[in-house]
Amino acid sequence: MTTRELMSLLTGEVLDDDGELTLAELCQACRLPAEQVFELVEHGVVEPVGRNPARWRFHRVSIRRVRRAVSMERDLGLNPAGAALALDLLDELEDLRARVRRLDD
Repeated sequence: MTTRELMSLLTGEVLDDDGELTLAELCQACRLPAEQVFELVEHGVVEPVGRNPARWRFHRVSIRRVRRAVSMERDLGLNPAGAALALDLLDELEDLRARVRRLDD
């Protein structure tokens, strides 16, 4: 495979942790219908800001969590509740590793 072909296969987005997305923007970024996002919210994969679904806002990191949850559902056969638990455990593991690195320095 040539470098040009490889580069055409690689795509990505640079996301900052600041800022918020509407429900429609999150759905578009993750290529999901709103109903699937509602289910992920219901199971705690992501937490919207606000109570009224028509005015929900999501932190930009929600894109990563939703995409990872969808991958876990597809690739590992997890249900949304299982994906939420796995994501929470992965976040905790990441936090613990960061603490260990700080202690080692």
